[in-house]
Amino acid sequence: MNQSKKLFEQASRSIAGGVNSPVRAFRAVGGNPVFFSHAKGPYLYDADGKEYIDYIGSWGPMIAGHANPKVINAVHEAIKNGLSFGAPTAIETEMAERVKSFFPTMQKLRFCSSGTEATMSAIRLARGFTNRDTIVKFEGCYHGHSDSLLVKAGSGALTFGIPSSPGVPVDLAKHTLNLPFNDLDAAEALFKDKGESLACLIIEPITGNMNMILPKPGYLEGLRKLCDQHGSVMIFDEVMTGFRVAKGGATELTGVKPDLICLGKIIGGGMPVGAFGGRDDIMDMLAPNGPVYQAGTLSGNPVAMAAGLATLDVIAMPGFYESLSEITASFSKGMVTAAEKAGVAMQGVCRGGMFGLFFAHQPVNTFAAVTGCDEEIFKRFFHQMLDRGIYLAPSMYEAGFVSSAHTKDDIERTIDAAQLSFASL
Repeated sequence: MNQSKKLFEQASRSIAGGVNSPVRAFRAVGGNPVFFSHAKGPYLYDADGKEYIDYIGSWGPMIAGHANPKVINAVHEAIKNGLSFGAPTAIETEMAERVKSFFPTMQKLRFCSSGTEATMSAIRLARGFTNRDTIVKFEGCYHGHSDSLLVKAGSGALTFGIPSSPGVPVDLAKHTLNLPFNDLDAAEALFKDKGESLACLIIEPITGNMNMILPKPGYLEGLRKLCDQHGSVMIFDEVMTGFRVAKGGATELTGVKPDLICLGKIIGGGMPVGAFGGRDDIMDMLAPNGPVYQAGTLSGNPVAMAAGLATLDVIAMPGFYESLSEITASFSKGMVTAAEKAGVAMQGVCRGGMFGLFFAHQPVNTFAAVTGCDEEIFKRFFHQMLDRGIYLAPSMYEAGFVSSAHTKDDIERTIDAAQLSFASL
């Protein structure tokens, strides 16, 4: 029995499901999860010492690679002064100013401890600002596990949502409406019918939680217009795409300006961090200036701020995104080409250091198209790649990530492994 299997059995006796986040359990692909002991650059090392080229990057934060020396040194220096004070520190302001330099539409922001907390707080703020209860989300987009967001669509685009998890009150779920992603006609119909009751619209401008899907041309612009017409707050969930698809995230890439932006992952450099921010008039509704309450003991934690600042220093270096985009594109193109040579239908998409791979014959741009991809082939491919030392997301509904630490040799090794894996399907 390998160490990962033994560790999972041990964990299952003490930790619910054996893991602290469901996708880690490998239920979507079968088999036992891999337990890791350490990481460096683009590589992960499991409990048996096997090396893997990593394309998850802790689900996005490790854009500069694992254990980046600048980030590690910044954390070492920070912990010398203490781990947490529960009081203001200068580094919080420094970090806020740095984030604003990447996202100019964020006139003010507030830090918290996770992406879930950021989206939850942004929605509460939007409800308080508009004095409305109903929110709009999109099928296939994930914004954390707060009650208002664990809601699936009803029988049609204009029906109220129903809980997608036990523990979510029906009375709360009815205040969440669902729309299909990339369908502007459905959004226009919803706003025409219920626009005056909609507090906000929250969306992943480029999705990463139903794999990576780009918005159709004009789609986000159309949603922006609808929010403006009906006085609804537009929220971009850039927890995943922020700093990942471009220096200024999807906000920069698309040119669409939301009212609020939610961030996480990269701004913590691997430490737990979230943030939300936007227009002055909305953010000034937060306590202590306004009536909307939000708080957190570890918000703005100095160690997390230090890790985030160091990471932003790395990605601000000249040529960083050009190089990252180039190597990610070479990965995506190489994977699709290898699949084609083996007679396997695959679609690829990428921006910056983020990519999506789909076992499909046609380009994928809706949730329905994602669910139509060949999941059985994905499962076999995943395990073939894992056996060959390539660590991909253990679910076909997850986007993947490339870091600046990945080299051309890493990409070539990955494509070679893919060719063998495709041939074995």
